[in-house]
Amino acid sequence: MEEIDFNSDLFEDILARDGRYAARAYALLMDVIHYLSKDRGNVTGEEILEEFRERALDQYGPMTYTVLTEWGVERTEDIGEMMFNLTEGGRVRKDEDDTPESFVGGYDFKEAFLGPYLI
Repeated sequence: MEEIDFNSDLFEDILARDGRYAARAYALLMDVIHYLSKDRGNVTGEEILEEFRERALDQYGPMTYTVLTEWGVERTEDIGEMMFNLTEGGRVRKDEDDTPESFVGGYDFKEAFLGPYLI
């Protein structure tokens, strides 16, 4: 996987409206969205959550949980909130089937990001 370009968009307009999540978290999520949607249109919340998990683990390994929580991302619902902030900021489109509920209870963050490294 390629390194994420954290400087291509600083998400200043989104951060001015909602400062809960770091710009780097949005950059990671945009990387996920671009990857998933390059050959097709809309993707599901479940697909976004799974690819987010895989890319985060690939980028940050055993530090993933720490990095994400420092960025304000502590549960799958946060990824959903970020998705809708990106929609409001004009970065992504949504269709009528896209709802915040699509991201509720996707996986337990500690289990998903610490579990692979527990002995």
